[in-house]
Amino acid sequence: MVATIRYEDIVKVPKALLHDHLDGGLRPATIVELAAEVGHELPTTDPDALGRWFVEAADSGSLERYLETFAHTVAVMQTAPALRRVARECALDLAADGVVYAEVRFAPEQHLEKDLSLDEVVEAVLAGFAEGTAQAVEAGLTIRVGTLLTAMRHAARSQEIAELAVRHRDAGVVGFDIAGAEAGFPPTRHLDAFEYLQRENFHFTIHAGEAFGLPSIWQAIQWCGADRLGHGVRIVDDIAPDGTLGRLAAYVRDKRIPLELCPSSNVQTGAVDSIADHPIGLLRDLRFRATVNTDNRLMSGTSMSREMSLLVETFGYGWRELQWFTINAMKSAFIPFDERLRIIDEVIKPAYAKLLA
Repeated sequence: MVATIRYEDIVKVPKALLHDHLDGGLRPATIVELAAEVGHELPTTDPDALGRWFVEAADSGSLERYLETFAHTVAVMQTAPALRRVARECALDLAADGVVYAEVRFAPEQHLEKDLSLDEVVEAVLAGFAEGTAQAVEAGLTIRVGTLLTAMRHAARSQEIAELAVRHRDAGVVGFDIAGAEAGFPPTRHLDAFEYLQRENFHFTIHAGEAFGLPSIWQAIQWCGADRLGHGVRIVDDIAPDGTLGRLAAYVRDKRIPLELCPSSNVQTGAVDSIADHPIGLLRDLRFRATVNTDNRLMSGTSMSREMSLLVETFGYGWRELQWFTINAMKSAFIPFDERLRIIDEVIKPAYAKLLA
């Protein structure tokens, strides 16, 4: 059965994506064009070579060095037209890869160098997503994009960004996140923002358990009340070799807290040694709410189809397993329940039913 699953068939099947960074998914050619407009110096102005440079530079085994590559993408995302273009192309690229639902995150505080306000930054990105979605429909593709606003965990603007997210909740912002280097910057530093979001009945995820271990996951859940865990791959530190779950791992599984797993990215940042060593296989076997994600498509040279293809090759998964991951993601989305159910019942299940038959 595995041999019949071709990459081009995976591209066609509907996919749901929860963890994708806007500034980590630019087209190399777009970076070259935008950099020329603003006078930003790049490692190379050849789009193909630049794409390779990003993957090689990110393939360091260190989260901190991985994050340094974003200096070039963020530098060209400082005007409303640039933000709008990047968001439009993001929606189109995801739709072309068969993604029917995506939550794309970005940090508004990183796009203020050309005197845009935080609200103007968000409005430009939302407009770009709307344009990309409309153009995808014209091309015969369907995608819904929800936006997550991210606060940088080493900064002190999380309350401001949380309020910004709530302010735009009816315009397409569906959640909040904190990101950046984990070590030394625990999620509890932003407790006021998380408590505010809970009072506003608003969804949030937290980058936790990627470069830092169980304490980061425990704080994200038990102190901050995260709805989902961004990565969360280090939850395996609380699982014994015989599969016995520790208290925290059991809580995460039993509460059905979604894990936004990003296999290729986790290899690049040193969270795991290889795809074969990635605990996504174990977490699926133990019935955690595991999902498959891209993280940063440019830096990892990846897509949702490529991530799924890697799992097929490595773990021998078939359509049934890919459907399981997809439905897990859609169940865990930050949009209303009836909308999630509609996409599952009317888009995802019918497509997989044909393949499984």
